[in-house]
Amino acid sequence: MQRRTLLQASAGAAALLAAPALRAQEFTQPLRIIVPNAPGGTSDILARLIAPSLSQRVGQNVVVENRAGAGGNIGADVVAKSRPDGHTMLLLDVSVLATNPFLFQRMPFDTVRDLAPVQMVIYAPYILAVNNTLPVQDAAGLVEYARRNPGRVNAANAGTGTLSHLVALALASSWGTEMVSVPYRGGAPALMSLVTNEANLTMAGTTQSMPFVTQGQMRGIAVTGPHRLPTLPNLPTFRELGWPEPDAGTWQGILAQGQTPPATLARLEREIAAVLNEPAVKARIGELGGEVQADGGAAFRARLAQQTEAYGRIIRANNVRLE
Repeated sequence: MQRRTLLQASAGAAALLAAPALRAQEFTQPLRIIVPNAPGGTSDILARLIAPSLSQRVGQNVVVENRAGAGGNIGADVVAKSRPDGHTMLLLDVSVLATNPFLFQRMPFDTVRDLAPVQMVIYAPYILAVNNTLPVQDAAGLVEYARRNPGRVNAANAGTGTLSHLVALALASSWGTEMVSVPYRGGAPALMSLVTNEANLTMAGTTQSMPFVTQGQMRGIAVTGPHRLPTLPNLPTFRELGWPEPDAGTWQGILAQGQTPPATLARLEREIAAVLNEPAVKARIGELGGEVQADGGAAFRARLAQQTEAYGRIIRANNVRLE
């Protein structure tokens, strides 16, 4: 009788210990996905693509909120200072989190402490493209032209310190020349600068740039990533050309508040992975030129650490600062 009572007591204690973990996986109110830039960009497109299916899976509405400003820091800070219960998430290009600590003298949050990687979403390689009037047809021609015209090639980018800026700096250095950095307020205006003959060269994720290249509004030269693009098979990869930063591109991921319980993070990781592997979602991401990258929070954390080290090195070497 005493043994039975002890077993019952042990079972009751185990249930009490498990209860917080179970509660941590529940969602009791609408979820928010914070996008730290204006509507229409890659992060915004992805958030609105994911939200309906995620809502069905967690049993709550999922609302997308755009909180632009300060190079993504305003939106990220909203999540960093939110309740650690998984109801508020951040969706953005991982490079923003990797580069901002080197670009801003003061950060309103600590990336490692205050934000917890949940799930990678996609990888979309960059297309390096040139203005149709630039007298180059391929990668070799571009390198030769840039060397013969140091400081005369205008390289448009999505803003000072963005990956499109940093990769252009790395390219110019490896080519033994210089290019003029021309910052714009985002990737879309940078792309339009080529169409309107304001700039000579730019890089942007395939989600934004592929239509411009396939429709002949600019000339594709090369792509980042592990392989050539099926829709643009004649463009060589940076790796084939021996160019630096061959894996640069749009690495999009979702994070939660840094003290969110592990059980809640695990639930979100599973649910988001399931959404990303839905045939319709996967097909749409493919149409946008991206690849689903749902390999979990641990891989996301490793990717963020690698990018922080790599792009921090470029920022320091070129003394890049935000004014």
